[in-house]
Amino acid sequence: MVKRLVIVESPTKARTIEKFLGKDFEVKASYGHIRDLPNNASEIPLEVKKEAWARIGVNVDKDFEPLYIIPDKKKKQVQELKAAMKGADEILLATDEDREGESISWHLLEVLKPKVPVKRLVFHEITKDAIQHALNSARDIDQNLVHAQETRRVIDRLFGYSISPLLWKKMAPRLSAGRVQSVALKLLVERERERISFRPATFWDLKARFCKKGPEAKENEFEGELTLLGDARIASGKDFDPKTGKLLADSKVRHLSESEAIALKERLEGHDSVVSSVEDKPFTSKPPPPFTTSTLQQEGSSKLGFAARRTMSVAQTLYENGFITYMRTDSTSLSTEAIEGARSLIAREFGKEYLPDAPKVYKTKVKNAQEAHEAIRPAGSDFVHPTQVRDRLGMEAFKLYELIFQRMLACQMTEARGVRVVVQLKNGDATFRSSGKTILFPGFLRAYVEGAADPDAELAEQDRILPKLTQGESVNSIGFDALSHTTQPPARYTEGTLIRELERLGIGRPSTWATIVDVVLSRTYAFKKGTALVPTFLATAVIGLMCKYFTNLVDYEFTARMEDDLDAISRGEINGHQYLKKFYFGNGHPGLKTLVTQGEETIDPRIVCGLPIGEDETGRTVEVRIGRFGPFLSNGENRASLLETLPPDELTIVGALKLLADAAKGPEALGTDPTTQEQVYLKVGRFGPYVQRGIMEEGKEKPKMASLLPGMQPADVTFDIALQLLQFPRLLGTHPETNQEVFAATGRYGPYIKSAAETRTIPLETLSPLTITLNDALELLKQPRTRGRGSQPKVMHEVGKHPVSEKVMQIKSGRYGPYVTDGETNASLPQGSDPAAITIEEAAILIDARAARVAEGGGRKPKKKAPAKKTAAKKSKPKAEAKEKKEKAPKPDKEKKPKKVAAPRKKKAAATDAA
Repeated sequence: MVKRLVIVESPTKARTIEKFLGKDFEVKASYGHIRDLPNNASEIPLEVKKEAWARIGVNVDKDFEPLYIIPDKKKKQVQELKAAMKGADEILLATDEDREGESISWHLLEVLKPKVPVKRLVFHEITKDAIQHALNSARDIDQNLVHAQETRRVIDRLFGYSISPLLWKKMAPRLSAGRVQSVALKLLVERERERISFRPATFWDLKARFCKKGPEAKENEFEGELTLLGDARIASGKDFDPKTGKLLADSKVRHLSESEAIALKERLEGHDSVVSSVEDKPFTSKPPPPFTTSTLQQEGSSKLGFAARRTMSVAQTLYENGFITYMRTDSTSLSTEAIEGARSLIAREFGKEYLPDAPKVYKTKVKNAQEAHEAIRPAGSDFVHPTQVRDRLGMEAFKLYELIFQRMLACQMTEARGVRVVVQLKNGDATFRSSGKTILFPGFLRAYVEGAADPDAELAEQDRILPKLTQGESVNSIGFDALSHTTQPPARYTEGTLIRELERLGIGRPSTWATIVDVVLSRTYAFKKGTALVPTFLATAVIGLMCKYFTNLVDYEFTARMEDDLDAISRGEINGHQYLKKFYFGNGHPGLKTLVTQGEETIDPRIVCGLPIGEDETGRTVEVRIGRFGPFLSNGENRASLLETLPPDELTIVGALKLLADAAKGPEALGTDPTTQEQVYLKVGRFGPYVQRGIMEEGKEKPKMASLLPGMQPADVTFDIALQLLQFPRLLGTHPETNQEVFAATGRYGPYIKSAAETRTIPLETLSPLTITLNDALELLKQPRTRGRGSQPKVMHEVGKHPVSEKVMQIKSGRYGPYVTDGETNASLPQGSDPAAITIEEAAILIDARAARVAEGGGRKPKKKAPAKKTAAKKSKPKAEAKEKKEKAPKPDKEKKPKKVAAPRKKKAAATDAA
């Protein structure tokens, strides 16, 4: 019997595929890439360690040959794959169908070196028909896709490992630059600069309330907005220059002031209004196309509140369990079976009137849909109902699958039809406009409304019905309101809108967008304020440097063209080695190597580390400077700390001068500590407000400091409270049973009680560490521990037995939230998920995924066993013999000893190898 070995990336995908294969197939997981560029100096082979290019991991002088290594955490998996391969008659590489998947298959082939036939299986969904089709149409590895992925990987490595060390030298340590990461960050910084330069404008208008004459009824009332006064249009937000707050030069509008609006209101009150025109405008709304990676991430953000990374993680779970097609795609095309399946379901669930005469065809807009060649949709032709996904994978997967399910149906449904009614009303020289909308036939809106979680509720909201009105008809003017409006600065990007803008510009690809957002947030370049992405002062300085000295590399069009060039490499139209040569060494323009060399010579840290805010009263420049320990304000003479989470657009010159003035005169003392006779101050540092006793003096002990308690504001801190904060750890008394002292203290995770080795968290909702008594503390100490080695996590409920290992799985409440455990492996529940709704299948997936990460080195490493104690016999070894052996031992070759600085330098560089 022929034995076939199938290799995929993940164990979940392996289990799903096994269901559709016979007993002569064995399915193994590679756990992602088994080979990659070195991440640190310790991974560089000794034979090339001294080469100039070894730090980068790419031989730039030999056709940019990458230095691939098998990380230690992957060696065990490679051995298991080799062992499984020994009895196989054929190898089938079934990794994902994008460039990354093609590259994983190529690396497997290069490392395993099988002596039996090897074929590549490609499928965009894990269903029986798709797997069978892949087996019938197996192909060889596409070297063009491999070259494109390798070229991208090398460019990203050259970019990060060349520019990041320059940032460390000229600006601050541990900074990073990435080819796409830097461009995404530039978008955030430019939007913040627009907000900084923005000047608001105020304008007024009137809102009118009308009622059709006749029987008084709520349905006869409607509202209108002032649009014209005489022949002049009333000014609105679009008529003002955002940089000056003044009317645009060519704007011919009437800008109402408050007094003018109130006077107009009083003049119009008590007079009927006349309908001057009624216009009915039929409209149709087309359904949106099926999901691509970008649109799925955007809707996941707006409808479900999911971060891009979370959306992709849940989508990966859905794909690997066979519920949806491949989730990294920029294509909107659909297969015939998908369309037929959707049309059949629409006719059955909604009725034939919702089914168009012919299927709707969507064409992808990208030049080369290099990821999957179909949109994201429910797998197969008989779509699984969302409730089945909920039962198997839980609520998160259900919510995302429901979006995909609804969008797929909507894209094959009829258009929505309706009527818009626009009514103009005159009252003296004032013209008001009122509009209504009626949905005559909902069409696709019955299944899906973009941005709305409940289509039926949204449909009801979309109907704005006006009473039946005719031209010349007189209506009652119930009242008028004078309303003030202020223009708003451009909104900051959210994860969804940033991804949408990157896609519009042609920057990045479906497999990289979520990673780009993650990198920007994880490198202290941005933080979240609600859902908005706010760039830090550090990000502003870094982008300033990049735009001045590496202009092309952060240019939007240049980066988009690079994506097109990589697509061309994947089609075999461009040679990857020649492209890398041009990028690194230049060709008619400076290459990366030249730009970095020039930067080393010309970049002045004093200039690039300063961000001017304005000038003080003496003409000195006030600026934010980037220091080794974060941003700070300076006017050349005085300094002031800045919070790292202060949005740049909130720091004005007035605010900056106040901070400098406060810093110059020093913190105001709250009082004098009666015990030490030292002054007690309330101060603000880069991590927030705190109290301090005494002042910092060279050669003397560091003054006592204490952070404010969680939820405490600086305005709440009196002298007495400051003294109490400085008393921590505060002695409460002696434990009557153990005779150990009991203390109240504050730490990294908040206030707590401590007695010898026993600690308990102080619940701030019921107790304060400032007033807690010994009796309160003793009651807390009687409770079982919830943290540390002695803690016993509470069992919330039992899920059931693992379908493979048959171990009992339980949901427990842990230090960092609920988690599932089978007694051997613990796995955190996804953020926001309901512990009570976790199913057996979902629990098993979480545990298996966690076990897989640990197997490949992603979990905590087991502690090394302590060396065995020497036996008495070994201790009795004669000293002369030991001395002789020591003298004969060869001395280490000092010249061959690697420099100690190599590892940490490389470790920093590893962090720069970003998307």
